[in-house]
Amino acid sequence: MCSLRRALRLLVALLVCAGGVARAEPYAGSLFDAHLHYNDEALAAFPLDDVLARMQRAGVHAIIANSRPNDGTKALASAKAQAAAAGVTVLPFVRLYRNRADYSGWFADESIYAMVQDELARGTAAGPYRGLGEFHLYDSANANGPVAARLMRLAQDKDLVVLAHVDDTAIDLLLAHAPKTRLIWAHSGIGGAPVERVRELMRRHPTLIGELSYRPGLTDDSGHLSAAWKALFAEFPTRFVLGSDTWINERWASYGDIMAGYRAWLSQLSPAIAAQIAHGNARALFADKR
Repeated sequence: MCSLRRALRLLVALLVCAGGVARAEPYAGSLFDAHLHYNDEALAAFPLDDVLARMQRAGVHAIIANSRPNDGTKALASAKAQAAAAGVTVLPFVRLYRNRADYSGWFADESIYAMVQDELARGTAAGPYRGLGEFHLYDSANANGPVAARLMRLAQDKDLVVLAHVDDTAIDLLLAHAPKTRLIWAHSGIGGAPVERVRELMRRHPTLIGELSYRPGLTDDSGHLSAAWKALFAEFPTRFVLGSDTWINERWASYGDIMAGYRAWLSQLSPAIAAQIAHGNARALFADKR
């Protein structure tokens, strides 16, 4: 009878797994937040100790910090003792925006280029800036703007990583200026570029890295990872990273939930690929670059 009960329990477990009902435990390893803002709106609502505690609770051990203006990033970089206590490494990027007005015309504004040069020369308390961005292009043709082209070449010359919120057409245009630049594509096509288009760009541009916040179609309403995206991750396991995109305070308020959402679908990948997307790929961008 005991043997029969054990056999029945095994059969039920197999049937549950076959039906897709079984859920793996959430990914429990380290996370690298490769798209984080500490903008001026967040400074009062979410003090430094609070945001670092949110990262610590979420298991985030490294961040790309880029903020409007750059004061928020410099505040995170200056909080060395608090960041160390929280187990968080801060990698600062120069953001191109002094204010919201800069979003729409930075690509042709020589004062933006001068500001970037000044920030790079000054550096931060956490060390030199490691990249440029996030920047936006609402018209892909503006990737050919004179400042956009100069900044891409500057990033290539100084071995800086670029974080760009652009469409798929702009990816080709930006990398035409500086094909060796390591470019993180924010949201990997937030406008809904199909998976095949993302694959095409990944194959064409070996320095392109896909960031996955706000990416439509990544999971279904039940949190199941799309088969098409799972196949893409298997083809390019070293080319994707995660980010919180805390562009508004609501994203800070839900920071833990955002990271828990990543942990849920990471568990649907092989342990090796999950670890690469969770933290390994972002760390590799900055390994031995100081």
